[in-house]
Amino acid sequence: MSESRRAWPALAAFVLLSLIWGYNWVVMKKVLQFADPVDFTALRVIFGTVALFALMLLRRMPLRPVALGPTIVLGLLQCGAFSVLIQLALVHGGAGKTAVLVYVMPFWLLPMAWAFLGERVRGLQWVAVAMAALGLVFVLEPWSVQASLMSNAIALLASVVWASAAIYAKRLRARVRLELVSLTAWQMLFGAIVLAVFAWLLPSRPIEPTPYFFGALAYNAILATALAWLLWLFVLDRLPAGVAGLSSLAVPAVGVLSAWLELGERPSLAEGGGMMLIAAALALLSWLVLRATPARRARQER
Repeated sequence: MSESRRAWPALAAFVLLSLIWGYNWVVMKKVLQFADPVDFTALRVIFGTVALFALMLLRRMPLRPVALGPTIVLGLLQCGAFSVLIQLALVHGGAGKTAVLVYVMPFWLLPMAWAFLGERVRGLQWVAVAMAALGLVFVLEPWSVQASLMSNAIALLASVVWASAAIYAKRLRARVRLELVSLTAWQMLFGAIVLAVFAWLLPSRPIEPTPYFFGALAYNAILATALAWLLWLFVLDRLPAGVAGLSSLAVPAVGVLSAWLELGERPSLAEGGGMMLIAAALALLSWLVLRATPARRARQER
């Protein structure tokens, strides 16, 4: 299959992923009224895991895990540490600002992909990187950040963990033949076990079983956890890690807009300009991916 034909499904998956994860920042912020962050994170991952294993049973897929040790590591990073960190960051930080801080991830991912995967940023990709970086600065507005220092630090740590997990997943997929649904389900299961232990050990307030809590749990478990991590691993499988990371910058733009419309976190003029820069960078990046040349394919196949 040509590189451009492989890219189209990945770009479509990325658009859906951006909408799901972007709006979920609002959902995760609002649900904190009714549940402790660690408790809610454990529940979303547990029910997401159940949904994926149910899908495997319906499709009569083999349940036996492949590459058990590396899958456990991926689950602890991606569904354990990362999920808890973003929920904790939202306790004291706004949904839009926290989303932007977490999505500094691509700027950790690019040097990691260079160091561990041998990926290079070439030509007009540097223009897209610069536009996205400038847009991120405008959205973040570091000269007037209102979120607490602790919230900022936790969100940035989450971005580093996510970038590390992406590199780990990319290297794992290169070494071992893995079915995406199975890999996603098993890594979520191991993350869920650790989260459940932490939720049981840490003191927390009782969950308020409101309709919004159950709706938020369903959205997070089925869409933002099970389906979204499946889409993310699919995108990583079809696109270079650095390109996939830069493409994910659309998510905080959706998060900022959603927080504005639903939570009243109105973006400033700088944030609006930043989102436009990010959108332009993503358009350029997508165009470059779809125009991949046969020469590049030949280099990758050697």
